Amino acid sequence: MKLTKNHIFQILGPLLAVLFWTFVELDKDNHKVTLMAGIAIWMCTWWFTEAVGLAVTALIPVLMLPAFGISDCKTVSQQYSDSIIFLFIGGFMLAFAIEKWNFHKRIALKILSLVGHNPATILLGVMLSTYLISNWISNTATTMMLFSAVLALIHETKAHVSRNYHKFAAALLLGLAFSATIGGMATPVGTPPNMYFFKAYREAFPLATDLNFLKWSFIGYPISITFLCTTYLILNFYFLRNKVELTIEKSFFKTSYKTLGRFSWEEKWVFSIFIFCILAWFTRADIDFGNFKFKGWNHLFVNPKYIDDAFVALLAALLLFLIPSKASAGEALLVWDDAKKLRYDIILMFGSGFALAYGFEASGLSNWLAASLVVLKGVSPILVILGICIIITIISEFASNIASIQLAIPVMMALQKDLDLPPLLLMMPATFAASLGFMLPVATAANTIVFGTKQIEIKDMFKVGIVLDIIGILIITLMCYLYLK
Repeated sequence: MKLTKNHIFQILGPLLAVLFWTFVELDKDNHKVTLMAGIAIWMCTWWFTEAVGLAVTALIPVLMLPAFGISDCKTVSQQYSDSIIFLFIGGFMLAFAIEKWNFHKRIALKILSLVGHNPATILLGVMLSTYLISNWISNTATTMMLFSAVLALIHETKAHVSRNYHKFAAALLLGLAFSATIGGMATPVGTPPNMYFFKAYREAFPLATDLNFLKWSFIGYPISITFLCTTYLILNFYFLRNKVELTIEKSFFKTSYKTLGRFSWEEKWVFSIFIFCILAWFTRADIDFGNFKFKGWNHLFVNPKYIDDAFVALLAALLLFLIPSKASAGEALLVWDDAKKLRYDIILMFGSGFALAYGFEASGLSNWLAASLVVLKGVSPILVILGICIIITIISEFASNIASIQLAIPVMMALQKDLDLPPLLLMMPATFAASLGFMLPVATAANTIVFGTKQIEIKDMFKVGIVLDIIGILIITLMCYLYLK
């Protein structure tokens, strides 16, 4: 049998892990730290090289964590059924209905008629709309909400992209995912790490009055807007500039939109459920504006904490399976055959991200990485912030954003006392850095969703992602130091 490049990479993954386990010992008192780091190296090698299917790599934690005594198989398997997985499933059911009844085409043509006929302005339109929505609802929900529309944008322009269509598609999809992540940084309610930080800070410093919705926004918006503009320029330069041409008349999309005619019965219902989802996601939880507190509708239930974004997505999916269609007599807006398009390989990849994050925590690798911050004792505050951002960003590439900040906040509190620095000077940069994670498909749910389209090469995500991680670290470090010192 001839040895192919894939065979070499398949061998390389476990080989690098074995070499790491043999010659490196990260923690002499806890060998599991080294074992978990080796597993991460193995998985990263297979992800980067695509030596095997991404879903195959996703199975490694279920095998290796029990084999090395890090955790039992049942507990690891449970990580593959996190509630975000059901947000993904419910969101894709809504996406299938939008696509089935051509509502995505209507949305896409409307957006295209507004943002013009230039690849760069189309990318800007996608990123700006995603960013503004993600200021207020979860990054994953935002990505799910706009996913069908962006795919329709790509489809509608395919015939008119004269060269490098795949680069245009990758730019829009990565623009969607990255701007959803960046948008979450702007407000305290934009992403779960921000909300966790607010709660932890108020519990740790109940008498402190130096943190509220307005103060966060004063630093969150400058950081996120600067980062959004930088990301747009990088995506435009890497994928579009002098590489993609869109040959089309200015009036083409407006004319195409008019030819769609009036909304059908099915479109009206899909649109109504879509709007219901948006409003429900916006208003589900409490929003603390400082002087005014908006009370979310989740308080209508016995335990408000039990109701999350996945609840909304699954409720919308259920409605789609119940509301009858006029065009297809005897059928609902969605039937189970429509749902069979669900990408189970992406669900597995989602789950592997949570399993990997759990492995980091259970083995002690996360604590080892966080403890390495102790070396920052006695150095300049700006270098302390830079070190914090680097470590938290590395963790967030492998662990979920919320897991990263849950780990980081206690360390920041301890470090703050040792260094005698204002708590916010350490804790806010750590919270912002927890939202970074642009290199890997499993770094954020938004990355996983767009990567599942198979229109993005992992080498492109990695190259652009590592540049964005570095720029994000520098922006957060500089702005937090200038604003909070």
